[in-house]
Amino acid sequence: MARIAPFVPSKDLATSIAFYEALGFTRQHVDESIAVMDYEGATILVQPYWVEEWAGNWMAQLQVANLDAWWTRAEAALAGRFAPGVMKPPSMQPWGLRVAFLSDPAGALWHVSGEDAA
Repeated sequence: MARIAPFVPSKDLATSIAFYEALGFTRQHVDESIAVMDYEGATILVQPYWVEEWAGNWMAQLQVANLDAWWTRAEAALAGRFAPGVMKPPSMQPWGLRVAFLSDPAGALWHVSGEDAA
């Protein structure tokens, strides 16, 4: 089985770890050079490396079991804790999927869709 684990930029590693934990990711490994985070088998490698042009163009899609339930939980978990950035609730996109959008504290953009969204 093959898996992809993208490197995610971070301005401040502790803040990024807290953000992803609020979304439901769990720490697999953390040291000063990387945080390995997991969400139900989806792994990301959060690194203390940030270049504005790169972070501003970084995107990934996370597919969850139930998009609406995930979004409700994410909104509550993030409210008042992190700079707003992009936070768009689920809506049908021209390419035929319902997708929510949110950016992390470093500006990385997540497209979140649901297995139930197709």
